[in-house]
Amino acid sequence: MTDALMLLGPTGSGKSALALEVAQHRPVELISVDSAQVYRGLDIGSAKPSAAERSTVTHHLIDIRDPAERYSAAEFVRDAQAAIAVVRARGKLPLLVGGTMLYAKALRDGLSALPSADSAIRAALDADAHRLGWPVLHARLAALDPETAARLAPNDAQRIQRALEVIAVSGQPMSALLTRPAPDRPRLDVVALIPTDRARLHRRLEQRFDAMLACGFIDEVKVLKQRSDLTPDLPSMRCVGYRQAWAFLEGHGSHAEFRAAAIAATRQLAKRQLTWLRSLAADFNIEAGSDDALQHLLTRLDLPKAP
Repeated sequence: MTDALMLLGPTGSGKSALALEVAQHRPVELISVDSAQVYRGLDIGSAKPSAAERSTVTHHLIDIRDPAERYSAAEFVRDAQAAIAVVRARGKLPLLVGGTMLYAKALRDGLSALPSADSAIRAALDADAHRLGWPVLHARLAALDPETAARLAPNDAQRIQRALEVIAVSGQPMSALLTRPAPDRPRLDVVALIPTDRARLHRRLEQRFDAMLACGFIDEVKVLKQRSDLTPDLPSMRCVGYRQAWAFLEGHGSHAEFRAAAIAATRQLAKRQLTWLRSLAADFNIEAGSDDALQHLLTRLDLPKAP
């Protein structure tokens, strides 16, 4: 008997829309598995569910952090387990939905006790990055922990820094530590929403980003940028789209160059998410955008229909 169902897929694959459809047919509550949607004020660029959508079905783990704060995989595991318990106590099935694969892996497989942050090591890594660039540190990580490096973009400063920090503190690669299961992890069925037509996904990502721009994404980032406590080095501002918009507002490149960079980064994110999905070995795969996707997912939910 599963404790929860987890619907995972790359950005733009239609996970959220499919989950909302499920909620019209089955007694579920949704738990976000998204490292951008945890932040208040990151609405348009994170494709956060609208107020109307959130009023139709209960959502968890959205808007739970200020963008000046950090949020770790360990905190997600703690919060997701608490949300799963709450939803099950109401007699409903928790449906976890998102694309932050590190969160998903940590919840399903368990997250061992990673070493705490070390300010001296982080300062040294920041100095190296300033002098050499993050792609050089990514290459350093690839030599020490190729499995983790393969899942990270060469400019993913936050995660490259953390992975190198873990090695420096523990003497072990993060990939080895993350494979040590925790005994109290919930029982999860994982369903992967897989786009089989890559060109179609790329078109969808481009169209979705243009729709975000039309909805005022740049203005959203302007408001965030006006805050004195937010910097481009914070995890919230390094999210795909926000990082490129911040640089554009700083005067780096034209609007066309910003748009192209953001779309390219989104495509790269989707590619990395698909790599993670393959390593997670989902219990069930559904073709993204297929006419019978909803029926396939409902089949996995052995529940009575919603009243």
